[in-house]
Amino acid sequence: MAEPAAVERPQGRAAGRPRPVAPVAAVLAVALAVSALVSIGAGAASIPPADTASYLWAALTGGTIPAEEAGRYQIVWQIRTPRVLLAALVGAGLGAMGVAVQAMVRNALAEPYLLGVSAGAATGAVAVGVWGGLGALGIYAVSGGAFVGALAAALVVYLAAVQRTGLSPLRLVLVGVAMSFAFQAAMSVIVYFAPDAEAASTVLFWTMGGFGAASWATLPVVAVAVVAGIAVLARNARILDVLSMGEETASSLGVDSGRQLAWLLALTSLVTGVMVAVSGAIGFVGLIVPHVVRIVVGADHGRVLAVAPLTGAVLMVWIDLASRTLVAPRELPVGAVTALIGVPVFVYLLRRRGYLFGGS
Repeated sequence: MAEPAAVERPQGRAAGRPRPVAPVAAVLAVALAVSALVSIGAGAASIPPADTASYLWAALTGGTIPAEEAGRYQIVWQIRTPRVLLAALVGAGLGAMGVAVQAMVRNALAEPYLLGVSAGAATGAVAVGVWGGLGALGIYAVSGGAFVGALAAALVVYLAAVQRTGLSPLRLVLVGVAMSFAFQAAMSVIVYFAPDAEAASTVLFWTMGGFGAASWATLPVVAVAVVAGIAVLARNARILDVLSMGEETASSLGVDSGRQLAWLLALTSLVTGVMVAVSGAIGFVGLIVPHVVRIVVGADHGRVLAVAPLTGAVLMVWIDLASRTLVAPRELPVGAVTALIGVPVFVYLLRRRGYLFGGS
């Protein structure tokens, strides 16, 4: 991961002076805490924020809860808190991975699922759900199948896209899109020959996403993957700056773009695979968040990566809250809500800014 001595920052950010990163990040951190508290208390059994805070404090400090409040405490701590935390982690991860993928392929329409990872994960999950396997993982077998499928998809994309001269952004995009169709076809065949209709509901979950399966047992793995992935990207923000300016510029600055693309593909695929394994494929967050953040703080990837995870986390917490309360007691797929919000937002950004990656 050679780092260039001097980097010309990407040009073409939104008109106007970018806002300082620290105040923006501080506001978003407070907004995330408030959003999480509100979301944990909201639902079919509504719990006031003060009571929610007291239950959380009791859980964290080992305090006691009156017997008549034990049911509400269990709802807050065992059901809603893991779900909200998982939503925040996945939102943060999608925001950061979206920044990385858009820099890798220099494409304004890129998001973490562009390279076939989500289609591979869905295929792996459906295959395990229909045919069995990974029995040692117990109730996490389907998630394990999704993770294996995601990594398999990333490996196939890499092997198909790599050349003697290394990787190129255009080949990554083309191969990723082609492999997405291939995995979707394989998934369709598996469902078509499935002996029961349960596979169809499994496909719906892995293609539309949701946090209904969140638990305390799954959070540590997701937290480690997301936090480590964001830290590595932030440490290599200058590399992303260089890659976003094209292969010729990268070569002139002494950066091996093919080698950098390879490790970035591995990192984004690994983190995305972990997220898809626990939440399914949730689109538009990794596409929209980087664009919005660039408009606010500028195009420098060090600045963007300081704000994008927090933005994604806040957005996902509210989207998850909407998905489980708008049509209660039924629950909307999270991916459907992100699409309903993401499409008009993206169209607005395009019309307002004529926005293209790295320029206007």
